[in-house]
Parts: sequence; structure tokens; C-alpha cells
Amino acid sequence: MLYDPTEHRIRSFVTRAGRLSTGQARALEEFGPKFMIEYRKEAFDFHAPFGRSAPLVLEIGFGMGDTTAHIAKAMPDTDFVGVEVHTPGVGSLLKQIGEQGIANLRLIQHDAVEVLNNMIADGSLAGVHIFFPDPWHKARHNKRRLIQPPFVKLLCEKLAPGGYIHCATDWEDYAVQMLEVLGAEPMLANTAETYAEKPSYRPLTKFENRGLKLGHGVWDLVFKKK
Repeated sequence: MLYDPTEHRIRSFVTRAGRLSTGQARALEEFGPKFMIEYRKEAFDFHAPFGRSAPLVLEIGFGMGDTTAHIAKAMPDTDFVGVEVHTPGVGSLLKQIGEQGIANLRLIQHDAVEVLNNMIADGSLAGVHIFFPDPWHKARHNKRRLIQPPFVKLLCEKLAPGGYIHCATDWEDYAVQMLEVLGAEPMLANTAETYAEKPSYRPLTKFENRGLKLGHGVWDLVFKKK
């Protein structure tokens, strides 16, 4: 179960059965025991799996994991925990971890809100990455969007002072909502006038590159905890 069914709230994701490739299935079996952290309803020492005390960054909804792997490799002095509910994505990133020898990355397959509420200590995160979350573009579904005031408040509680939230989206009306919600949180300060320049650590995805060539926009937002 990827979430607690007794917690009655609107979720930002829908669990769907994805088709696992042979390589993803093999990676789950081979690398899962070492690089997966099991969800539990209690505080967890996230430094323990890495065997060191380093800045810790949480990524929520890493998809197939290409960006996550790239960033973790480029920032070896930072430890990363990726949370994703979809099994093919978890298998894909585990495959990259194993093939590329990425030691500073661990994964949790569970609802990120429950992970934040139950496993992550207040003031323990150096940063949070949320790249291209589901835009739920139909107006009647907007309430399912992840970036809402209660969720942002929860993220702020988990951030250390000076910690950051970095969001990116290619849906303009979601970008507007993100800017409004993040800007209204009293614990946060925008690092830019409105939208931020893409930080150098976030690579352009193939999908993003294709969209930019077609004239589609991409918006990055980087806010820091006061």
C-alpha cells in the first residue's frame, strides 16, 4: 500500500499499474535492498543509510529519475532522498543508481505527504525539489495540485533555516498558483523578483528541450526559509 487509506484527504497522485521493463524489475530486486528506505510511521535517521552527516535534499515525485540521478552525481557532498509512488520510475532510478554507482541517493516508494509527516524531523532538510508535478489541468481537478498552502507550510517546518524549495513547471497557470502560494507563506522569501532563472544544477530534460523549441514556457521558483 503506497499510502494510508485511513488518512482521508485529497491526493495529488493516482496509483496506476505501470509496465515494468526487464531491466527495471532486475534493478528492484538487485539494488532495492541497499538503496530503498522502507516507509514507517515513525521518525527516521536519514543520515544512517549514507553513513555520514551531510546536507539532505528531498525530491518529491522524481518520475523516471533521470534528473534526480544527474543532480545527485553532480553534487556528491549532498545526500538525496527521492520519493515516488510509481514502480517503473523507482525501478528506472534504481537501475541508474546501480549502473552509475551513485552512492548519495536513496529512494522511498510511498506518499510524500505521509513521509514528511511521519519520517522526517522538523528542521532537518537543506532543500526540497519538486520538478514538473502533475498539473491537474482541468479546473475541477486543480484542488488535487500538490502545491497548496497546508503542504507548503509542512515543507517549511521540515526545512532548516536557509533551506530552500525549488519547484519547476511547464504549465503557466500552475506557475502562477505556485508563485502565489509560496509567496504567501510567511516562513519563505523569494530568491527572485518573481520566477527564478533555472539553477545550473537542474538539467534540461528531453521533453523540456522539445517544448522550449516549440515556444513553450518553463517556470522555476526558488524560495528560501527565513
